Amino acid sequence: MLDNTIKTQLQAYLTKLQQPIELVASLGAGAKDEEVRGLLADIAGLSDKVSVHFDGTASRQPSFTVGRKGEDTARVQFVGVPLGHEFTSLVLALLQVGGHPSKAGQELIAQIKDLGGEYRFETYISLSCQNCPDVVQALNLMAVLNPGIRHSMIDGALFQDEVAARQIMSVPTVYLNGEVFGQGRMGLEEIVARLDTGAAAREAEKSPVKTRSTCWWSAAARLAPPPPSTPRARASAPAWWPSASAARCWIPWASRTSFR
Repeated sequence: MLDNTIKTQLQAYLTKLQQPIELVASLGAGAKDEEVRGLLADIAGLSDKVSVHFDGTASRQPSFTVGRKGEDTARVQFVGVPLGHEFTSLVLALLQVGGHPSKAGQELIAQIKDLGGEYRFETYISLSCQNCPDVVQALNLMAVLNPGIRHSMIDGALFQDEVAARQIMSVPTVYLNGEVFGQGRMGLEEIVARLDTGAAAREAEKSPVKTRSTCWWSAAARLAPPPPSTPRARASAPAWWPSASAARCWIPWASRTSFR
């Protein structure tokens, strides 16, 4: 299935595996099913830390999961043949499931691990789509890091009935728990930010700038004419005249300009 040059390169990458992984395929009798069989057999032959089984029972066929050996449920699934632009997504999934660390920032990784709830992502892709791998790789990584997240990459060309039923007009299209989550290119940070609804509040707590909810004098301070400039004029000014010191309020920097 893979040519010798690709096999050599992939074998070098697989030396980075830190834990044994299992590939479990669910196959039918079609030509694409045989392509998946050949692809997985080639991968398993390149490392003693990769094993492959062809006894999967997934409803979508051809498909296969990438999981750690002994893990009850694999959380990364490829539905179709992940070649073309998605071959890189497959290689990264093999490495990350096998314990090779991601290049994502530690704060972002911790944020992903802390996400609560159950998330079932499905990403419809085309093998010729250049934006699809970014989304697939981000969601695969999230599934590796958080046991509450699962992700399936689906080659829409092989599942036209699903594409028609869900009225998918462009790729990538991402579903979350059966509902449309987004379309087009999305980065890891954007996806996490949409899921982590408490992130904004935590950032506000970290900020050194505090905001007062009201400034009772602000309207008068902005609308009133400049304060009297001489001692005699100031002495005769009405008591409600806003002083220079009154026109100060601790508000975010972005909105201070109107009070200068």
